[in-house]
Amino acid sequence: MTEEKVNKKRIYSAIQPSGQLTLGNYLGALRNFPKLQSDYDCVYCIANMHSLTVRQEPAELKERIYSLLALYLACGLDPQKNVLYLQSHVHEHAELAWILNCYTYNGELSRMTQFKDKSSKHADNINAGLFTYPVLMAADILLYQSDFVPIGQDQKQHLELSRDIADRFNRLYGKTFVIPNPLLSRQGAKIMSLQDPDKKMSKSDTNTSNFVLIVEDPSSIIKKFKKAVTDSGSEVRYDEENKPGISNLINIYAAVTDKNVIEVEHEFENARYGEFKAAVGEAVVSALTPVRERYAQLMQDKGYLDEVLKDGRMKASEIASVTLKDVYEKVGFVV
Repeated sequence: MTEEKVNKKRIYSAIQPSGQLTLGNYLGALRNFPKLQSDYDCVYCIANMHSLTVRQEPAELKERIYSLLALYLACGLDPQKNVLYLQSHVHEHAELAWILNCYTYNGELSRMTQFKDKSSKHADNINAGLFTYPVLMAADILLYQSDFVPIGQDQKQHLELSRDIADRFNRLYGKTFVIPNPLLSRQGAKIMSLQDPDKKMSKSDTNTSNFVLIVEDPSSIIKKFKKAVTDSGSEVRYDEENKPGISNLINIYAAVTDKNVIEVEHEFENARYGEFKAAVGEAVVSALTPVRERYAQLMQDKGYLDEVLKDGRMKASEIASVTLKDVYEKVGFVV
């Protein structure tokens, strides 16, 4: 590892290959990742082990792994400047997760709101992995001695658990893990549903009109924005409480054009809702087209994607093995 890498703070982020990512994922996370790669030591994980908490079709899961890697690259991540790897390629994740399970309390896991949410959605498959996956998430983060983790509001509880586990282990055995801090995105971190602006845009939404995929066909994107829910009145004005639909569209337009809310309001002060919605759709298409085209090229070259994963496995394993060896020694294992 170079001296430059050692002196940089480390950022860790993981995304599950559980479906194609949305405009919300792009604006809240993926678009911002390349901006970090010069100033931080960045580690980006394809969290396929987490995907197994819900039943998967093996062939589809494998294809989604390549798809997510291609999206990482299409959004501008440089495999030479970042560590891009597949979670299951690095055995230390599962091994550290077992150790940390023994330092995590049942009460802590039972309070996780996402466990309650997923249990209600998958009542026929409430498995142990679904209950303990926050510990695997903690292992993911702590294994790489991560200083920062880019998260949305829905992941704050999991990061707090990671911090608690790390602090507990450090107090028992001495300084072992870096205590990670959240890295919150300033703009576009919370893009709402196009048909139901009271809830977050989600790739798992059963209504496809509620979200826009990063690699979606331009004509489909335009159509969805033209049908997007607006509010009473006719003024393009930001008011989250009284005009959530228009406020969401203003947020999206501001994010893809790098403008602020005031600038957007001024630009469309005399526009009707229909005109504004069309403009938002066109702006989104313009922002996503280079990503979609590069993604399509990458998905035709699986050999290259395999090389990126091979290189990422070596880089990730080099870091992870050091942490796990230290943990094993501290708990009394013979290494």
